[in-house]
Amino acid sequence: MSVLVVGSVAMDSVETPFGKADDVLGGSATFFSASASHLTDVQVVGVVGSDYPMDKLRELEKRNVDLGGIEQVDGSSFRWRGRYRHDLNSAETLETHLGVFSHFEPKIPARFAKPDFLFLANIDPRLQLAVLKQVERPKLVASDTMNFWIESRRPELVELLGHVDLITLNDSEARQLTEQSNLVQAARWIMAHGPKHVIIKKGEHGAFLFRDNNIFFAPAYPLESVFDPTGAGDSFAGGFIGYLARTGDLSEANMRRAVIYGSAMGSFAVEKFSIERLMTVTRPEIDERVHAFKQLVAFEEDLDA
Repeated sequence: MSVLVVGSVAMDSVETPFGKADDVLGGSATFFSASASHLTDVQVVGVVGSDYPMDKLRELEKRNVDLGGIEQVDGSSFRWRGRYRHDLNSAETLETHLGVFSHFEPKIPARFAKPDFLFLANIDPRLQLAVLKQVERPKLVASDTMNFWIESRRPELVELLGHVDLITLNDSEARQLTEQSNLVQAARWIMAHGPKHVIIKKGEHGAFLFRDNNIFFAPAYPLESVFDPTGAGDSFAGGFIGYLARTGDLSEANMRRAVIYGSAMGSFAVEKFSIERLMTVTRPEIDERVHAFKQLVAFEEDLDA
């Protein structure tokens, strides 16, 4: 089944305690696509400037990523420069230049208008709502957001909740949106406003999936070193949605498996800068890491204890 992602396509410059990289591929749609393409076909809608290295981005086309929805216009591309110190859970933004992304108005090509799965990556909720008017109802609509939109576009974001099946956000964003300190209560607040499923990410501490009255928790994979956390959340979403699209199964059990695939892809993304690791990881490596996740939480219950 096909997946459509609408989001940012950017150039990143990143500094971490382990090194630095300048002008590498970044953006929510880029990380999502590099991750999801290991599991399913991906269609991308975004905008870049005339200075964007499309030859590098086209490497994704070798992996069943359709870039036909990326508009290249005159002007500068979206660029972000950030720095991570020893607390790799949060980035210090040094520079942000929106460039042509500041005027982004998603245009969904006709051949993209009937996606099986739709991921509305982290963009203005007004644009996310506009995308929904251009596509036929997918099997599942998922969205992402961030603290900036929660603060500046709250009414539109709450409206969006009524049109999506699933939302992913981190723990601080969940608390900010719902004004609930308890994550279980925060998830219930969000589900009461529309989504049937809520994923709350806790960085190196794993992720929660809330659905009806069920809660599933997946730990983060214990890597010896995290090289660059940029794009980990979008890579998680790519693995999660990609697995659902590959299987076409939205059951409780399969949703839980999808969380593990998302966690596995997120763990690969942080091993190198940009999408470099996601471009080289193999399917046997993915399967091995998914199996390792199962071993992390497997135990035998002692009924006599």
